[in-house]
Amino acid sequence: MIAILATVFAALAALLHVYIFVMESLQWTQPRIWKRFGVRDQAAAETTRPMAYNQGFYNLFLAIGTGIGLALFWTGADAAGEAAGRALVLFSLGSMVAAALVLVTSGKGYARAAATQGMLPLIGFVLFLFA
Repeated sequence: MIAILATVFAALAALLHVYIFVMESLQWTQPRIWKRFGVRDQAAAETTRPMAYNQGFYNLFLAIGTGIGLALFWTGADAAGEAAGRALVLFSLGSMVAAALVLVTSGKGYARAAATQGMLPLIGFVLFLFA
């Protein structure tokens, strides 16, 4: 049961990070997106576009790592496959949590975004420790 809950939270964290990738790497210059990230105007969005593009891919790679880890965890033909999957999931989720901690240290204005970005992976990480 714990493994199923851990998987649900890990998968939700991965999906959230795919969504962040879409916003940062594909939709960054749309006003509804850059306003969400606190960018002041279209010119600033254009200036920060390369940074956001790059940052979005970091989020995508963490989501992919989580997905591959979940696949290995559940389909591993032996204990080694399950262990490799668990390790990859824990690394990916831990990296998501670490990124959220870095974000919150950027300023009090980022606390809500850090909580949004970090809560699902934190819950998934803790649950995977006991799965």
